[in-house]
Formats: sequence, C-alpha cells, structure tokens
Amino acid sequence: MKEKIFNIIQIGDKSNTISRFFDIFITVTIVSNILVTFLLTFKELAFLFPLFKAIEYVTVGIFCVEYAVRIWTAEFLYPGMRKIRARYKFLVSFDGIVDLLTIVPVFFLSGFVIFRMLRVARIFHLFRLNAKYDSFNVITTVLFEKRNQIISSVFIVLILMLASSLCMYSVEHEAQPEVFKNAFSGIWWSMSTLLTVGYGDIYPVTTLGRVMAICIAYLGVGAVAIPTGIISAGFVEQYQRKSNILNIRQADIKDIAEIFVDKRYAGKTIEDIEESDQVSIFLILRDDLSILPQKDTILKLHDIIVIRGKNKGY
Repeated sequence: MKEKIFNIIQIGDKSNTISRFFDIFITVTIVSNILVTFLLTFKELAFLFPLFKAIEYVTVGIFCVEYAVRIWTAEFLYPGMRKIRARYKFLVSFDGIVDLLTIVPVFFLSGFVIFRMLRVARIFHLFRLNAKYDSFNVITTVLFEKRNQIISSVFIVLILMLASSLCMYSVEHEAQPEVFKNAFSGIWWSMSTLLTVGYGDIYPVTTLGRVMAICIAYLGVGAVAIPTGIISAGFVEQYQRKSNILNIRQADIKDIAEIFVDKRYAGKTIEDIEESDQVSIFLILRDDLSILPQKDTILKLHDIIVIRGKNKGY
C-alpha cells in the first residue's frame, strides 16, 4: 500500500493514470494558493478576504498532508537506505525544504517579516512540478551541462564591473564627490551600464569619464552576449539530441540494424559513412557508453553503430 501511494505522488509518472490526475490536482492547488496570496494584497477585495483565507488554509492543509506522505514514503525514493536515513535525506533535499517553507509561514502570518516573506517559496512548487517534464527538463539540462562556461562568463562580468567601478571612481571622484564617494559607489553605475539596464541616476560628467563610459558600454554588450550565446548553443545541441532519439522511435524496426565497426569504418566520421553508404546513424555504442552521433564524430575500432538504411534493401 505504501509503495502504491509513493508511485501515485511521484511527479511526472506518465505511465500511471492516477499519478497524472494527482499531478493535475496538486498543480491546481499550488496555483490556487499562489493566486489567493496575490489577491490578499488588494484592499479593494477586502470583502472576499474570508474566502481567500479559507482557500489558503485548505491548500496549506493539502500541502501538509503531501509533506507528511512524502516523508512516510521516502524509503522508496532512496532505495537501499534505512528508513530514518532516507527520511532525513528527503528533509534536507530541495523538494523537502520547499515543502517545509511552504507550510511554515501559515503559522506565523502575524509574526516576523521573514516568515511572511517565505510564502514566496510556494512558487518553487511549480518549478518542482515542471522539472519532471520534458519542456522544463531541457532548460535544466542545458544549464547543468554548460555550468562551467556560464560560471566563467559571470566571473568575467564581475571582473569588468569591479574594474570599471575603480576606473570611474578615479576619474569622477573629484568632479562628483557626493555621487562617486568610493569605489563601491561605482558598482551600481557599472552594473547598470555593463548589463545594459541604463537607469541613468548615476552618470559621468567629465570628458574622460564619458569616453570611458562609452568603452565600458560596448564591453557590456559583449559580456552579456557571451552567456546568451553559450545557452543558445546548448539549446540547439539538446534539441538535436532529442530529434535524433525521436527519429529512432519513429523508424521502422525492420530497417534498423547494428554494425560492428571494423578497419573499413574506423577513423571515418559519421558524415562520411552516411554519405557513402546511404544510411542514417542514430547511436554509437562504445565500451560502456552510449553516444549520440554528430556529423564530425569519429568512429573507433570495435564501436557498434545503430543504423537505418535510407533505401530498403541496403
């Protein structure tokens, strides 16, 4: 019984009809909770506040039950662990923390400001739901795969911000001592300039300062374009992979074969083999790895390739 309940509350289990209905139900609950939290800020709707409060308490009650059930079934989420250890791991996981932060604020609605601010954590429920489906999973996969490049580009932006802040302070401090009081005062200006926000509340007045601002603005355009290009390239790669997998699923199984790579194919690229032999290569099996082929992927001796003939009877 416990395992059946665990399978039902698992998000994104498309094979289980009851689980799909549960996903829809919990999504409606989360959206309702966030919506009434938003509407409670409108004084014009004060006559509906009792209804909004009732909806909030009911939805939070559902969250409490879900939280308790997830703790109860944590042993199936982390198989091989003892019950206590599995439950502890869930409690300190992202999902467990989001669930807790969703429940805690309702008991401190008139207490500290920090607890009232924690109500925003309910929005993360939607991310948790969406993360299990392909549309959002593509984004998270790209960000994870390109994390090193993104971190490097963010580091470059931070260095440019600090450098431009120091330069502008050196040039503008004497002309605007109240505006550029210290090097840290220029960080707001450098952030709004490098990230092309351009609020204009702090700006240079000297000729040299304006020349430097022009150069820094151009650098800002390039700095912002770096992570954008990295993420865009990641999306293209990810969708190409999914397209290749989809082609495999849609292909007629009778037209698919496995070929052992010998000396005739070893050292050649995927593009060369596809053009010369009139085949489509969908997958490369190399040692314990499954590799999605690119046009410039070079085959190695003893690889196994999964192919489909473009013409029947190849």
